[in-house]
Amino acid sequence: MTPDEPVPTEPAPRAPDLTDAERVARAGEFADLMATRRSLRDFAPDPVPLDAVREAVRAAASAPSGANLQPWRFVVVTDPEAKRRIRQGAEAEEREFYERRAGEEWLDALAPLGTDADKPFLETAPVLVVVFEVHRSETEPKPYYPKESVGIAVGLLLAALHRAGLATLTHTPSPMRWLTEILGRPANERPFVVIPVGLPADGARVPAITRKPLDEVLVEV
Repeated sequence: MTPDEPVPTEPAPRAPDLTDAERVARAGEFADLMATRRSLRDFAPDPVPLDAVREAVRAAASAPSGANLQPWRFVVVTDPEAKRRIRQGAEAEEREFYERRAGEEWLDALAPLGTDADKPFLETAPVLVVVFEVHRSETEPKPYYPKESVGIAVGLLLAALHRAGLATLTHTPSPMRWLTEILGRPANERPFVVIPVGLPADGARVPAITRKPLDEVLVEV
């Protein structure tokens, strides 16, 4: 198919035959499930089924993307040495962040959550999923809206992993280009987020935070 040739079409997927009440109930059940997802920083080292992670990546890769170019790569890391190097790189950047880069306002916002430059979860969690944006190269076309596209895919990934009963965290040390070298990725793949995946350690705790109520985040016109 040439670039100017239209993409073939097929019948749209048939919508489930549900009543309005059933549609509301399904949406509510999903909202209730996602309301129980929390960012975890204290993982058990126990292995988790990689097939569940693969299925979650398959769900993430179904996300819409600009011009359907699907500008994402999901690198699943279980090798202890690779995880050790990722932790070292992340903690070096985080020390720079906490000691020199972050302003007082940002540090004040983080203080109640108790975060710091130490990131042991990058080694303890049995799986890391490192998500990359794929940019133009000799073999890849220029992507359109890559950050928006990859962001949607990451949202689906987090939801799918939570549905599988696995805990996650979104970790974004900045800059992250060193991840490209550690994981042997080409220069046109830009790190987007590191997601530790696993089960909570015994006695793990998370900050007792609340979400904004619906009437603060929903506007109907």
